[in-house]
This record gives sequence, C-alpha cells and structure tokens, in this order.
Amino acid sequence: MNRMKHEKPIDVIFVDDHEIFHDCIRHLFDLQSDMNMVAVANNGRTAVKLVRDLLPDVVVMDISMPGLNGIDATRRILSECPQIRIIALSMHSERNIILQILRAGARGYVLKDSAFDELITAIRAVVNHNVYLSPKITGLVLEDLLKEESEDPASSALSVREREVLQLIAEGRSTREIAEELNVSIKTVETHRAQIMKKLKIGNLADLVKYAVREGLTSL
Repeated sequence: MNRMKHEKPIDVIFVDDHEIFHDCIRHLFDLQSDMNMVAVANNGRTAVKLVRDLLPDVVVMDISMPGLNGIDATRRILSECPQIRIIALSMHSERNIILQILRAGARGYVLKDSAFDELITAIRAVVNHNVYLSPKITGLVLEDLLKEESEDPASSALSVREREVLQLIAEGRSTREIAEELNVSIKTVETHRAQIMKKLKIGNLADLVKYAVREGLTSL
C-alpha cells in the first residue's frame, strides 16, 4: 500500500455536533498507527479555537452545526492557518452545499454513509497535497466545473460576519443573544440584519430561515 510522506503521525481534530459519535471515531482513529486524534469539538467556534491552539495537520469538519457552521468555520480557520487541510464529513450530498465548502477551501469531501476507511484514505490524500471526493459526489462537482457555474451572487455578497448573524437568526437567537455571542452591540446586529435582508432581497424572517437552511448555514 502506498503510505504517506509524513514522518510523524498526522494530527487530526474531529468536529461534529453529535457527541455520541466522538467516542466511536476516537476508537477507530486509535487503530491507525500513522494518525493521532488530538481533539474533538462539537461546533465550529470551538473548532476554530482548538486549531489556533493545537495547529493540527487535518481538520475533519461537519457542516451543519449550531453557532458557527462548518462552511464558515472552514473559511475562518484557513484565513488564519492556510496550511491546515480540511475535509468535510457530511450527510449532505446537494451540489450547492458541497461546492460552498470546497470554495471555502476544504480539500476533501466525504459522505457520512461512507465506510471509515474512506475517511482515512481522504486524510492521507490531503496530507499528500491531493484532493479527495467521495465517488458518489465526484460527478456533481465535475459537472459544475464543466458548466463553469458561478457561486450564487447573493450568497457571495454576504460578508463572513453577516453569514454568522444570519445563521444565529435562523437558529432563533434574539438580537441581544446574538450581540452577546459575537461580542458586538445590539445596534450592530440590527445593522447587519438590515444589510442581509437588503442584499438577499428578503423581507421576512421565515424566508431568511428558509434561505439559511437551503444554503447549509443551519439545519432544522
């Protein structure tokens, strides 16, 4: 078997909001002599902090998580630590969501219904500067590239902070709770909300929530 060029074990942080999944995954990683799970997180915000502190080689990132979703956590991590390799591990097989996290900088995408061996293959691939996509979704990505489709202009118009505010709104947080979570003023949150609605041309909360779910920012 073709082994990696890594001389030391590959340090991995695993991020998934289903904590019951953590022990199982940790056990499976313990069986890999060339890998070391250094930490687990149950949300994107914790993942960003752990990456800053531990500087792993690879982050295995869920997409739908409360507080800060995997797409925006990926953007934040790579803006600070561009050398980190991120692999999305998700149940989502929709083209739009897959492309969003790949455009955010993820180097791999593995479906949760895949065998664990596929995740291990993906980790070894990205550490060796390759890209890995689950076979079930490769066709979707290639089709998009061949058609040269562009990212949804409305979605790309939102800033990173506006996407954070939108996710928290969709999760039912109050303006005060969002301000406390992001450490900003209530007025700032209100300004962001107005800008989001203007950019997306959405006039009510229900449609904002639908948009956030469709874009993979949150799940209900």
